[in-house]
Amino acid sequence: MEKKRRILFLLDHCLTPYERIESCGILCEKDTIIAIGGETAFSLDEPGLQVVKLKDAYGLPGFIDTHIHGLGESVMPDFSGGQDPLHEMSRILARHGVTTFFPTIVSLPRETMIEQVDAMCSSIQSGYQYAEPQALHLEGPFINPQKRGDQIASNISPVDLGFARELFEAGRGRIKVMTFAPEMPNAVKLVELMLEHGVIPSMGHSLATESETLEAIEAGAHRCTYIFNAMPSIYHRSSSLTAIALTDDRVTIEIIVDGLHLHPTIVNMIVRCKPADKIVVISNAVVLEQNRETDDQPEIIRTGDGVISGSTMTLDNSWLHLLSYGNMDVSLAAACISTNPAKDLGLITRGELRPGKRADITILDTKTNRVRMTVSRGNIIYDSENPDL
Repeated sequence: MEKKRRILFLLDHCLTPYERIESCGILCEKDTIIAIGGETAFSLDEPGLQVVKLKDAYGLPGFIDTHIHGLGESVMPDFSGGQDPLHEMSRILARHGVTTFFPTIVSLPRETMIEQVDAMCSSIQSGYQYAEPQALHLEGPFINPQKRGDQIASNISPVDLGFARELFEAGRGRIKVMTFAPEMPNAVKLVELMLEHGVIPSMGHSLATESETLEAIEAGAHRCTYIFNAMPSIYHRSSSLTAIALTDDRVTIEIIVDGLHLHPTIVNMIVRCKPADKIVVISNAVVLEQNRETDDQPEIIRTGDGVISGSTMTLDNSWLHLLSYGNMDVSLAAACISTNPAKDLGLITRGELRPGKRADITILDTKTNRVRMTVSRGNIIYDSENPDL
């Protein structure tokens, strides 16, 4: 008979995220949560049970980052020379409470982009010890060159359904999100093609008008890539992608909460405008390469001509900022970083702490809100008291 592998985490409290449980116990068997409740409901005498008791600590569902380009020494996307940056990203992200992430590729030359997608999908299928890369987010190539951000103009393409099919075939079902500009000719056909292949259309890097945005939404584009960035500013006498994404309850929006991409007051405005389950916090993290530089805020990375490329911040930093900027109930804030991305991208086994869900848990310090421990599939993949785990 196979021996049970059970581990019980005892914490000051947890957020499921919608319920706060004091003196919480989370019992996991193999990779699944099998019970959660008050500590006194659990027996500590079960033979072989591993008990992890953390004082001054609380638990959230494992953080899910659906838009991340790179981190630490890992450069995304670059599989040249036999290098695989995903494994190093996986290890580093575990230290920041992330249990699931979506490596994100920007626009590249056609053959290069297809090759990178193929290589990354092969890597994802190889399995990971730490944070798990679940699927890909393609940020391009069918975007508006006038709103390309730091992307290379020559790599951006008009909507090419043949090119899109090649990307989806190379992805072998592992492309989950594609950012596109709704105003591009044939954008609606692209949305239809994405939906046929199980890819979520995300509007962004765009100058779309109100009518162009609504046409894309009617076609099935119900997501917006990092709102307010690489799109029109809000103007009181006209409407555009930005205003529609902010006010249309069909649309889930990404937000970057690093203090520069969005002013704290704008974060607060977003929280007031959008239903709480339609907000997905992302890191948009990148790495510092030769053509990028930091300014007086070292976490923010810019190109040589001053365009913001992203930041080096991770979702644990975003959690701290969201608590400060958003004026949200803490349970709803926790959902923005776990439950909402899980529901938005169809990760039905993740994003909540309850029986039957995957045992992905981020454990933070009650005084500092910093990561103490990260649990993925019932395994401790980071412990601040044993960082070399």
